[in-house]
Amino acid sequence: MYQALYRKYRPKTFEQIVGQEHIVETLKNQIKAGQINHAYLFTGTRGTGKTTTAKIFAKAINCLNPQNGSPCYNCDVCKALSDNNNVDVVEIDAASNNRVDEIRDIREKVKFLPVNGKYKVYIIDEVHMLTESAFNALLKTLEEPPSHIVFILATTEVHKLPATILSRCMRFDFHLISDEVLIKQLKQIFKNENVECEEDAYKLIASAAQGSDRDMLSIADCMVAYSHGKITANLVMNILGSTNHETYLKICKSIHDKDIGNALTILDEIQKLGKNMSVVAKDLTMCFRNLLVAKTCENADKMLNFTTEIFEKYKMLAKDFDTKELMENMKIFSAIEAEIKYAMSPKTLIETAIVSCLTDSQKKN
Repeated sequence: MYQALYRKYRPKTFEQIVGQEHIVETLKNQIKAGQINHAYLFTGTRGTGKTTTAKIFAKAINCLNPQNGSPCYNCDVCKALSDNNNVDVVEIDAASNNRVDEIRDIREKVKFLPVNGKYKVYIIDEVHMLTESAFNALLKTLEEPPSHIVFILATTEVHKLPATILSRCMRFDFHLISDEVLIKQLKQIFKNENVECEEDAYKLIASAAQGSDRDMLSIADCMVAYSHGKITANLVMNILGSTNHETYLKICKSIHDKDIGNALTILDEIQKLGKNMSVVAKDLTMCFRNLLVAKTCENADKMLNFTTEIFEKYKMLAKDFDTKELMENMKIFSAIEAEIKYAMSPKTLIETAIVSCLTDSQKKN
């Protein structure tokens, strides 16, 4: 039976977690020193490893024979905790269990000692979804928890948590994972899976993932399913509904040259190909952002992570633009990204943005 890549390659040890070395080292040191806190807060963008890290940590602090801080998976405790029916590691989705009654139920159950290991661990995912009364109930448990209880709270929206909860947790911020790290990981996975992939395709997949390891593997799964042998850059762009860099650069050049007709013609051609206009608006914002980076940053090539050919095209066009012009155009397209989801005619909204860029440029001249 086929298993999705994000499930097949989900980390089981701290060493397999990518892009979060600052967190991994701290947790491993705590385990080695036996200094386990009663409450942890894992915050960061989706798909960066919060829940996975929580599960590994829950096993590691109970493992009878940890290997460099990671669970061994061979001892009796590790085997018991790997069973989905175990009662020592409890996962709760706060999005669907956010009422005060669920948290009160936890308060009653924390009194009981763990069955297998040293600690009973509660992993509360999307903890920001709890109601105010549920937070108050949780606070009472966090203030005076039993010595055998460890709470791991995970959230993508840490600003929604009460200060009283934040002050009682050891906080870890999960960073977005760089394209370079994602590409390195994906190359190893495709090697294991005997999947052939173009270099440019790797970069497109990593870029589309936007720093999320899970998103990258989900996208890669789609590419493997659609490809017939080799994954190409064109295949990735077609499946993702994105347009190549050259097309967007042509629109940007038309805006610089004040050639509104050409800009609108290219946009019309993009729509006829069935491209999502929300994606087009986002990509145009990124195109002006990339031009700004190419013009102003010394290490632009590393920041953009494009092929040499594409980077040179950005660099050449960026010379024609004024820095302020790039910033203003980026703001104009960024402003319509939120509106376009609800627009009756998304294409018209982009056309208006193009005209606005030309109008602003003419006013300055």
